[in-house]
Amino acid sequence: MLNFCSLYSGSTGNSLFIESENTKLLIDAGVSGKKIIDGLISINSSINYIDGILVTHEHSDHITSIGTLSKKYNIPVYATKKTWSALGAQKEYIKKENRKLFNMCEKFEINDFKIFPFSTPHDAIDSCGFNIYKDNVKISIATDLGHVTNKIYNYLENSLLVFLESNYEPELLKYSSYPFIIKKRIASNDGHLSNIDAAKTILKLIPSGLKTIFLGHLSRENNFPELVKKTIINELLENNYDINSLSLNIARLDTPSKLIKIS
Repeated sequence: MLNFCSLYSGSTGNSLFIESENTKLLIDAGVSGKKIIDGLISINSSINYIDGILVTHEHSDHITSIGTLSKKYNIPVYATKKTWSALGAQKEYIKKENRKLFNMCEKFEINDFKIFPFSTPHDAIDSCGFNIYKDNVKISIATDLGHVTNKIYNYLENSLLVFLESNYEPELLKYSSYPFIIKKRIASNDGHLSNIDAAKTILKLIPSGLKTIFLGHLSRENNFPELVKKTIINELLENNYDINSLSLNIARLDTPSKLIKIS
């Protein structure tokens, strides 16, 4: 058994969930602890059974409640050494025995999951994505990245499910109320991924066996779900792909997705 759920994903808060028969993990905890608890209840799970929290990077929309959840429910938290150094106040809530280190590009295990962290181009101290393996099944998480390098393509290949950022639509960003310096940061190679870049990434991954895609981390001001879906579908149709062969899901900021069975 391998199941996945996007509890919450957007520019103001993120948390993902993955489970096997023996292990339940969160990836990031960037919304309130109450929202995460409620989200888990909505998919018939419980915070009491979480075996660990993986941290992609130290930005607040990914770590808001990691300390409080870890302290209250005695949950181990996994991050790189550099990320640990940047966690700030939330780190102080986490017991020393629950502060778990991993190294970039070195596989580690949590019960029956094998996890491979890889570096992502983002303006954080040590931002990473994850390949997560259970038996012969692989899923991948790549959120908060300014562009997709050849190495990242290689890491994402052969995944049955990929959670990929699709943060902004360039024209909406261009005319948004954001200050110029913020627009420049978002569109930079160390910022966030646009809809069309996400679409091109998906197109490249399909031949390797991609079956389910989640598009996440949508900007509230510079994107909307219908536009993401339209961009992806148009790119697939223009390249003669059968859109019915791919399960396309848009992760929401305020509503957990269905629990997706991966096989």
